Amino acid sequence: IFAPQSELGLIIIDEAHEWTYKQSDPAPRYDARTVAAHLAELTGATLVYGTATPDAERWYEAAEGDLMRLDLPRRFRPVAQPDGTTTMWPSTELPPVEIVDVRGERQLFSEPLMQALGETLDRDEQAILFLNRRGLAGYLLCSQGHSPTCPSCDVSMSVHELPGGVTRLICHQCNRSRSMTARCAECGRPMREARAGTQRVEQEVRRLFPATKVLRWDRDTARTAEQHEAMLGQFTRHEADVLVGTQMVAKGLDLPLVTFVGVVLADYSLWSGSFRAREQTFQLLAQVAGRAGRAERPGRVVIQTLTPDDRAILAASEHDVDGFFEGELPWRNEHQYPPFTRLVRLMFQHASNEYALEEAARVKAELRRIASGLPDVEVLGPTPPTIARVRGRYRWSLLVRGADPAALVREIDLPPGWVADVDPTNVT
Repeated sequence: IFAPQSELGLIIIDEAHEWTYKQSDPAPRYDARTVAAHLAELTGATLVYGTATPDAERWYEAAEGDLMRLDLPRRFRPVAQPDGTTTMWPSTELPPVEIVDVRGERQLFSEPLMQALGETLDRDEQAILFLNRRGLAGYLLCSQGHSPTCPSCDVSMSVHELPGGVTRLICHQCNRSRSMTARCAECGRPMREARAGTQRVEQEVRRLFPATKVLRWDRDTARTAEQHEAMLGQFTRHEADVLVGTQMVAKGLDLPLVTFVGVVLADYSLWSGSFRAREQTFQLLAQVAGRAGRAERPGRVVIQTLTPDDRAILAASEHDVDGFFEGELPWRNEHQYPPFTRLVRLMFQHASNEYALEEAARVKAELRRIASGLPDVEVLGPTPPTIARVRGRYRWSLLVRGADPAALVREIDLPPGWVADVDPTNVT
């Protein structure tokens, strides 16, 4: 988006709902969609946001008439022909979605998911299984609720199987690893795995369907662009029957032989604590559901969940973008979150927790003193983030909220150790 262009006439932000357009770390911290809007304003170019699941800000702008909304009422799929032309594949309906309540379910796969997967494989078609957590399990847990945590970060260590079959605990914040433990270091009771990851899903598919060829697509198996392309090419050529993956598998893939999508557990993103949790859950589920039945063969989707009545999951099962935001935005307005206000998150990090808290309180007092002369702005905090310590450094956050919170932040000189994030995607 920063590339020099002469006579710029059109900017297209494809998959405009993707949060990867917002760079929060490292600096410079910016949202490419916001940059594109400013660039279009400066050059007079037309700006197109292309997405089936818009973010709250863009949906609200369209509802208010600030953006022109153009809807595609059905799918379309141009197919290249040998003579260089293209022809449109006959349009298909969005796939039906079945919600399965897995509260009390002891198996990783419910009967509806297992049956649908088996029928798909019997027809020599392909399936995608989505779970937004990598590794074997999210953490280990004993009967007393103890879990091995990273010595440098305030977070439980996840269970991973490394090449050669070695199982280790790994911190997803700093990548520190340690050997597995069968018993709790606190009480000596046996440890069990909790919250399955993509490695466990892959193992379960291989156990239930031994003849099936399985690919796993996550950050552990595909770290480079070349690895991503190679894995996608394998699956496109039908060198595998089932693709197990994290949110990578929800990113606009067009795979004509995929007729079944199974969401192993829809709730991980709902538990993030972010004010965008439902929005991101809806987007992920609607996008991954849209991978099924994109050609002439009809699709089917099964979503397993512990919260079958949540509005994000219900809306995704109906492919209902408008219905979701009509339910979500009143809650955003009531609690004063975007798109009804703007946010700046300030975070301070230091090796001393006491000093970090003192510095956060000092900056808050200074901001409040300055803000006393400014309308419609408030300073909240300090509060610790969900993960209060990372790589041995304690973290405390302030949230500045208002019509133009960045104007207040510009009035203060922040010493080293502070990070300011304008329009953050997450404030937890």
